[in-house]
Amino acid sequence: MESSTDPEKQHLIETHSEPLVWVSGPEKKCSDSEFSEDTLSVEGLWQHEWLCQEANWRSVTERDSRCLARKKLFTACAVSLVFMTGEAIGGYAAGSLAIMTDAAHLLTDFVSIVISIFSLWIASRPQTGTMTFGWYRAEILAMFLSVVSIWAVTVVLVLSAVQRISDGEYEIDSEIMLITSGCAVGVNVLMILILHQPGNSHGHSHGFATNLTQRDKHGQRNGHGNASVKAAFVHVVGDLVQSVGVVLAATIIHFWPEYKVADPICTFLFSLLVIGTTLPVTKDVFRILLEGAPRDVSFGAVRELLLSVGGVTAIHSLHMWSLNTTHSLLSVHLATEEDADSQIILRKATRVLCSKFGFSSITIQVESCRISGSSVEV
Repeated sequence: MESSTDPEKQHLIETHSEPLVWVSGPEKKCSDSEFSEDTLSVEGLWQHEWLCQEANWRSVTERDSRCLARKKLFTACAVSLVFMTGEAIGGYAAGSLAIMTDAAHLLTDFVSIVISIFSLWIASRPQTGTMTFGWYRAEILAMFLSVVSIWAVTVVLVLSAVQRISDGEYEIDSEIMLITSGCAVGVNVLMILILHQPGNSHGHSHGFATNLTQRDKHGQRNGHGNASVKAAFVHVVGDLVQSVGVVLAATIIHFWPEYKVADPICTFLFSLLVIGTTLPVTKDVFRILLEGAPRDVSFGAVRELLLSVGGVTAIHSLHMWSLNTTHSLLSVHLATEEDADSQIILRKATRVLCSKFGFSSITIQVESCRISGSSVEV
């Protein structure tokens, strides 16, 4: 029998030198040395190439995303620091609690951005023998600290507003209040433009375009951008609405001074707004920290998809969790027919899970089962 090797197959065999360490099986590791002409079909080689391409694509995309996030956060940090100082001075000069509330909100934004920059730095550190998953969760902790800080400031300002209404002895300079709040609107619009994250669409030219296009579509559905930038963006949107409210309150007080109670009332309304805008972020934080399933990934859908793989008879020990809002992981045990090829099943299951749900890391244990009478032996 001829031992000639197809050039295309040989190219695929020789191109890669790193093992696929994030995919595991029961009998042998899925390393490049085993992807030879004698053991795999062209389809198997194509799947291997796609998995390597997917892993490389993830690495480049994540690195670019962190770099862009740092630039956005550094710019937003500088803008918020400068205007926060100016707004605090303006609020004090005007005697407006609403403007001071807005300045305090900017302070929490500034602190959260600083925390986010730190989290991006620490999340980029490589994994160690102790931190085997790396430092991705630092980003989630930064989100949590950011939310807690803004809630604490909100409580203090609400108490101040209650005291101001009960005393009734305060004066407000409506002109300074109008000028300062008008500038706040402009600055918040600028911050939104800086922190805005477009959909995760990619214009790169890759091989295996069909599969990578599927992954891109999944990213648009389930990828929510950098978590730190997202948290900062949510804060700034709340600031913008709050600043518009301050402008309205300043207008009312300017033309009808007897309605100066609008200033503390705005504080109450803004506090509700702050709580409302931070609740979704809080929900994400607790879901991830409590090892909940990734958002928009259905347990039932994953189960049905795995059962649809040829040769799979049952599944158990299916676990899904997230390191942050963009890195999802899965582990599962697949029971297969006794004469099924475990390596083919392993590759097929990994491929469909990556292409449909976009998991960053997948661990699959394939178990051959034998039906004996009314019992099933694994």
